[in-house]
Amino acid sequence: MKIVVAYSGGLDTSVLVKWLKENYKAEIVAFCADIGQEEELHGLEEKALQTGASKCVIEDLTEEFASDFIFPMIQAGAIYEGQYFLGTSIARPLIAKRQVEIARAEKAGAIAHGATGKGNDQVRFELAAAALAPELQVIAPWRDAKFRKLFPGRKEMIRYAQRNKIPVSVSSSKPYSMDRNLLHISFESGILEDPWKEPPKEMFVLSVAPEAAPDKPEHVELEFEKGRCVEVNGKKLSPAGVMRALNKLGGKHGIGRVDMVENRFVGMKSRGVYETPGGAILHFAHRQMESLTMDREVMHLRDGLIPKYSELVYYGFWFAPEREALQALITESQKNVSGKVRLKLYKGNIIAAGRKSPVSLYNPHIATMEADAGAYNQDDATGFIRLNALRLKVAAKIRESGKSGKKKKV
Repeated sequence: MKIVVAYSGGLDTSVLVKWLKENYKAEIVAFCADIGQEEELHGLEEKALQTGASKCVIEDLTEEFASDFIFPMIQAGAIYEGQYFLGTSIARPLIAKRQVEIARAEKAGAIAHGATGKGNDQVRFELAAAALAPELQVIAPWRDAKFRKLFPGRKEMIRYAQRNKIPVSVSSSKPYSMDRNLLHISFESGILEDPWKEPPKEMFVLSVAPEAAPDKPEHVELEFEKGRCVEVNGKKLSPAGVMRALNKLGGKHGIGRVDMVENRFVGMKSRGVYETPGGAILHFAHRQMESLTMDREVMHLRDGLIPKYSELVYYGFWFAPEREALQALITESQKNVSGKVRLKLYKGNIIAAGRKSPVSLYNPHIATMEADAGAYNQDDATGFIRLNALRLKVAAKIRESGKSGKKKKV
């Protein structure tokens, strides 16, 4: 039997490789998607082979991640429960997509992941696999009673790793989980499970604390073409290049930190802390560009779909037909979202400082409070208001007649 494991080199997947090899008597192929983990990838292949994998496949998917996953999600304005920029959620369908492709190429009969049975990631990996390669067996050790008996908690996993000389960065003195990619870093579990406790200052990686950010604001200009950022401060960049540049700028100014209690798909609440400096800037700038260039009714229609779209990403339905249908509408809505946005970054804040577009729908000659050139006749508003007020007047008369017991003419 051959199993392709979604491998990060962290505590769970490091233990997983050895456990799967011993319990399934299987050949293990470790797969790691480089989606912007940076230093977390150093020495990963050697570590996987030492842990028991026969092969370790590491692929740079950063451009695909930014172009085909992050950017379409930004175009949708997606944000889960008003706070979460979906950094982990949007990475899972890409990892799963490439994992099943490798499984087919390797003629493996199964794939495996280290997602806990209490979390969202198990759903995301497995729904993606179901949509793309339903013939593959999916092994989820955290839903195996034998595995849970051996590892009832992270302390036991740490001891197991130490006994088997598996190098891991987690220790009993730093017992929280981290997940990093080009869009964000997430922190959860361990000391963060108490929502009353403030996260330790030394935990953060991508950003300085807002109070420690520079005392002078910094301006940044983003250029958009059809809802996709193509330029930062006058420099043409690839999608991944945009994310790296904005992460650096946002991190410098303490932007994009989120500490929230969210509703997991499996039914429980959990506390997560996130750093999304570049994503926060891009999300804000994109909205500013839309405010200038997007038709009102199209914007309101799309905005009404944001909660649903965000749920689909969070729950793991990226490859579902309803998400693809929504994406087609969103792509159409973005055809005129082009121009430049200027922002001011200051101590954790993103402040709009200008916007312009060659296809702007804003017309100062119409919107002006000063005397205009006849493009808008203010007298027309009288009939407009009268027609919109008609049903309200009817309802008011009905209420009054109900109170008095007499019918009144409208």
